[in-house]
Amino acid sequence: MLVNDLLGSELPLIQAPMAGSQDHRLAAAVSRAGGLGSIACAMLTPAALRQELEAMRGLTERPFNLNFFSHVPVLPDMTRDAGWREALAPYYDELGVDPASIASGPGRLPFNDEAAALVEEFRPAVVSFHFGLPEEALLQRVRNSGAAILSSATTLDEALWLQERGVDAVIAQGLEAGGHRGHFLDLDLSRQLGTLALLPQLADALAVPVIAAGGINDARGVAAAMALGAAGVQVGSAYLLCPEATTSVLHRAALQSPAARHTALTNLFSGRPARGIVNRLMRELGPLSERAPAFPLATAAIAPLRAAAEAQGSGDFSPLWAGQNIASCRAMPAAELTRELARGFVRG
Repeated sequence: MLVNDLLGSELPLIQAPMAGSQDHRLAAAVSRAGGLGSIACAMLTPAALRQELEAMRGLTERPFNLNFFSHVPVLPDMTRDAGWREALAPYYDELGVDPASIASGPGRLPFNDEAAALVEEFRPAVVSFHFGLPEEALLQRVRNSGAAILSSATTLDEALWLQERGVDAVIAQGLEAGGHRGHFLDLDLSRQLGTLALLPQLADALAVPVIAAGGINDARGVAAAMALGAAGVQVGSAYLLCPEATTSVLHRAALQSPAARHTALTNLFSGRPARGIVNRLMRELGPLSERAPAFPLATAAIAPLRAAAEAQGSGDFSPLWAGQNIASCRAMPAAELTRELARGFVRG
C-alpha cells in the first residue's frame, strides 16, 4: 500500500525537512509538483513559523508537512561548556572572536504548546517528529487537528515504540541520511543501520506504513526502496541544490566538490550526531567529541566561528549537512527533481 493517501499528496514522496537550508518556497514547489513539501520548524520562533505558514498558504493549497523536534531540553553544564570553549580557544584567537561575547541559547526548540496552537490553527495535512514524540497531551492535540502523524526511527525497537504510541507511519532513517540522526531510545551509534538493512526489517515487523529515508537521490533509489517494502520515500540532500532551497553559496559549492565524497557523523555543531561533509573543524577535533555539550547546547560556542569564517568565504566551521549518496545530485528546479524521482514509482 502506498502512503500518498495518508499524506494527501499525489505521490508517496516527502521532501525531507532541512532546517537552515530551506523555507516555505521549497516546500511549496514540491507540493505543487505532487509530492509532500515539508517545513522544518525546530529553529523557528512561533512568530517566524506563523510567517512561514502564511507564506506557504499564499503559494499553494496543496498538502504539506510540518516537522518538529521532540528532544528533552537539558540544563547547561558550566564545567562542560567551559571545556568546550577551551577546545575552541585556538580558533577564537585565529578568527578574532572574543569568547566573552558569545551568547548562550538552545538554538533548537522542541514541540511545545505554542507550536501545537499553530498546528491547530493552520491544520497541516501531516506533522512529523524527530527524536521520538512529544508528551501525550501535545500529541493528542495534533491528532485532534486531523493531521497524520509521522516520526523517524533508526532501529526496529524505535519503530515498534512509535507504532505502540499511535503514529500513522514510520520514517525509516538509514545511516546514509544527511543531517541529524533521529535516534532516541539508544545513543549507541553501533546500532544504527543503513537503509537497505533497516527498511525491510521495519516493513516486515510493522502494521503501519514505512517510509524510506537515506541514500535516495534519484529514481533508481526510489525503485530500490519500494522493492524492499517501502510505502513511500523521503528525500533530502538531492533538494539542497534546487534554486528554491536557501542552501548557502558555500554549502552548494561543497556539495558539488570532491569534498562531498567524504561525509561523517559529527556532534561538533549541535551536540548530537549528524551527517555532514568533513571540513577542517571535523578533521582537527575529530568528528565526534566527548567535550561537546549536550544537544543543542554545543551550537552557541560554534556560531561566532562559523560567522567569522563564512565572512571570509570559508566553510571550515559550518555544518555542511549532506547524505552519503550525493554524487549524482544536480542543480535543477524542485518540481523537475520531484518528477524525476517519481519515475522510480513506476519501475517494475
